[in-house]
Amino acid sequence: MNKSRRSFLKVAGISAFALSTSVASSLSATAQAKVAPGSYEKGASALHAKRWAMVIDTRRFLTAKDYKPIIEACHRAHNVPNIPDDQNIKWFWLDSFEHAFPDEMNEFLDNRRKRASYPLLCNHCTNPPCVRVCPTQATYKMEDGIVAMDYHRCIGCRFCMAGCPYGARSFNFKDPRKFLSNPVPNPAFPTRMIGVVEKCTFCAERLAVGQMPACVEASGGKILFGDLADPNSTVRKALAENYSIRRKPNLGTQPGVYYLI
Repeated sequence: MNKSRRSFLKVAGISAFALSTSVASSLSATAQAKVAPGSYEKGASALHAKRWAMVIDTRRFLTAKDYKPIIEACHRAHNVPNIPDDQNIKWFWLDSFEHAFPDEMNEFLDNRRKRASYPLLCNHCTNPPCVRVCPTQATYKMEDGIVAMDYHRCIGCRFCMAGCPYGARSFNFKDPRKFLSNPVPNPAFPTRMIGVVEKCTFCAERLAVGQMPACVEASGGKILFGDLADPNSTVRKALAENYSIRRKPNLGTQPGVYYLI
């Protein structure tokens, strides 16, 4: 290799490194600014908590059909598309006890619990692995414990999907806007684009304007939502008075969704 070629490769290598470092620094700085506390503008009527949590009383749901109004309310509030060909985007969905709580299985489980359907959603973990693996901080944790998403920063790498042990994220392989009605169900909530990940947000946008999560409102008191740090909150009282379980607690993520069974 002659001297001129070696010099060219050296300069090219240094330039590439400088460019990648500059881009990484820029992304990091932008991400830090974007995920600062208060990502959702909160008005005077906003609901506040140190640690939002949800308690689902599964004993009050007799069949899978009982969850339908709740799922519809959630998906309508967030413009969740119904995409065929096994590519459904899910924010709130149902599964069996065996799949939902693999650590709780035993051969003597009673028939009611064994045959029931259980609602699943993002667990808004205290130690969310999805946040750690996101390279652009499109997934971030808010001060009140909610694991939120900035769809504009999502590059579709799906690292968060690989990091989530609960299967709580969906990827838009197709343009979701093509599968929404016109007008969209909720013009106040942004629609997504092809190539991004989405999930339940604990309705952070509703909390910011003084409203409870859509699923909570639609449940008729079967789903509770409140401040886990407040011993007088509805969720703390429900947990103190009833036996509850969480999904895969042995992983150390500290899920924010509790189930009364």
